[in-house]
Amino acid sequence: MTEQVLIVDDDTRLSAMLADYLAGNGFDVRTAETAAEGLSDLQRRAPDAVILDIMLPDVDGFEACRRIRAVSDVPVLMLTAKGEETDRIVGLELGADDYLPKPFNPRELLARLKAILRRRHGGGTGAERVLRFGRLEIDPGSRAVRLDGTESRLTSHQFDLLLTLARNAGRTLSRDQLMDMTRGEELEAFDRSIDVHVSRIRAAIEADPKHPRRLITVRGAGYVFARYQDDI
Repeated sequence: MTEQVLIVDDDTRLSAMLADYLAGNGFDVRTAETAAEGLSDLQRRAPDAVILDIMLPDVDGFEACRRIRAVSDVPVLMLTAKGEETDRIVGLELGADDYLPKPFNPRELLARLKAILRRRHGGGTGAERVLRFGRLEIDPGSRAVRLDGTESRLTSHQFDLLLTLARNAGRTLSRDQLMDMTRGEELEAFDRSIDVHVSRIRAAIEADPKHPRRLITVRGAGYVFARYQDDI
């Protein structure tokens, strides 16, 4: 089945170019020029991924991402202005799966899009066992995280980070190792991206995200998922 991509960008020339390029690589592409139009389209026909620009005429892409996350966990690739690190961090904090600064090479956008879709659809099979750590359950088959039986919402990339850390419980993993183990491709990253995702994961699985007991920072080394957690 052809995967569907929704582009939300008021730059009609860029949207048309991207639509042609992605269509030539096997995608079914729809476009919207405003956040309101994009959200309406998403709710009518859920796409497999959204490419979302920050600069929109009605609300900015950050607010658009917030509204998308309120109704859907669809993967979101944000297009950030001038490659500003602040824009990237805010986008990730709001639930974007990845970012790409303008101007960009369409081939890189395609690579990033395929990466988030692969994380979304190719993360495991129903036969994989559920990982249990006290009150926390991580289900690779359904790609679900449950705390006390209640599902916690994570983006595809955040789920893969958590799953990777949980499968290596007790082992400290550096930021570079986490990038290599979850992205599957050598794509440009910036130092804070992993930290932002970890912050979002902690908000979903920790009783007190400011004093984490499950996902621990090892200063100067990376992160470790606590091996023994029967009481938390």
